[in-house]
Amino acid sequence: MKIGKVSEAVLKRSVLNQIHTRREEVLLGASVGEDCAAVAVADDEMLVMSTDPITGTVQDIGELAVQITVNDLASAGAEPIGVMLTVLLPERISEQKMRHMIGQAEAACEKVHVQIMGGHTEVTKAVNQPLISVVGVGKAKKGKLISTAGARAGMDIVVTKWIGIEGTAIIAKEKEQELLLHFPKPFLNEAKQFDKMLSVLPEAAIAVRCGVAAMHDVTEGGIFGALWEMAEASSIGMEVDLKKIPVRQETIEICEYFDINPYELISSGCMLMAASDGNTIVRELEKAGIHAAVVGKAMEGNDRVLYAAGERRFLEPPKADELYKVV
Repeated sequence: MKIGKVSEAVLKRSVLNQIHTRREEVLLGASVGEDCAAVAVADDEMLVMSTDPITGTVQDIGELAVQITVNDLASAGAEPIGVMLTVLLPERISEQKMRHMIGQAEAACEKVHVQIMGGHTEVTKAVNQPLISVVGVGKAKKGKLISTAGARAGMDIVVTKWIGIEGTAIIAKEKEQELLLHFPKPFLNEAKQFDKMLSVLPEAAIAVRCGVAAMHDVTEGGIFGALWEMAEASSIGMEVDLKKIPVRQETIEICEYFDINPYELISSGCMLMAASDGNTIVRELEKAGIHAAVVGKAMEGNDRVLYAAGERRFLEPPKADELYKVV
C-alpha cells in the first residue's frame, strides 16, 4: 500500500467494517473524518480522546506530537487535559536527542497547560527514525461536543489561517540548504516560522462561542482531504470557490519548486468549519487577529464541487499527503 493514511475505501473495508462491539458509554466512535472519540463519565460530562502518530518529520517531532493532538481535541470543542506518549526510537539515536524530543513535548504542553500523563519509551529495530504516537485526553460537557459530522446543507464553509502552513514549515526546515539556493534567506526564514501558527485552540474557542456546527483540523491530505472528510462524515455535498481558500505566497512558491499541490499538503494550524452564519465567525476571528474566510457552502446531495477560473471540478477522496513526495 502507499505511504500515508490508508484510502477511504480501504479504511471502510478493512478497518471500520471490522468494528462491531459497541458500548453505550461511547458517544462518538470510529468513523470517516472523525479525529476524536468521546466517552460518558458522568451525567453531564464526557472524556474526549484522540490519537495520532508523527511520522513526516524529525526536527520538531516532540512539539508537533503534542500540538496536533491538542488541536484534535480543540476541534471537538473539548478542553485538553493530558497526553500519553509512545516513543519508538532507532538504535542509532543518542540519549541527548531523546531528551531533546521530550523537552520539546513538555514545552508544548506547558504552553497550553496540558500534562504528560504517561506512556512508553522504547528503542526498537522496527523503526529507522524516531516515531511518537500520542493519545490525547480532554473533557467536555454533554451536548457541547463538536464533531466533523455536524455540517448541514445551507451552512457556510469556513477556513481559518492559511492552508499548507505545517507542510511549508516542515519542508523549509528539512530542505533548507537546497531551498537557499533558490530563495532569499528572509523568505525561507518566514516560511520556517509558520510552525508558530499551528495551534487552533484560540479559533476553536471563538467558533464554539459563535455556534459552530462542525470543525475539522486540516492535517494529512490537506484542505482537499479535509473538505472531503467533512462532507463524507456529514453526508452532504459542497460547493467551494478555490480562489477564496487562503494560502500564503511562501507556500505557493515552495510547492511550485517541488511540483506538489498545496491543497493536498498537511495543514495543521488551519481549521475547517461549518456554521449557519460563517461571516459572524470570520468577523470574530479577525477581531482576535486570526485570519479566516468563507470559502463555500454545504449542499444537499453528494456532489463535492470546486470552482476555479470558471471551471467546475469534483473533489476526490483523500490521497497520500504531498509532504511524502519531498521529505
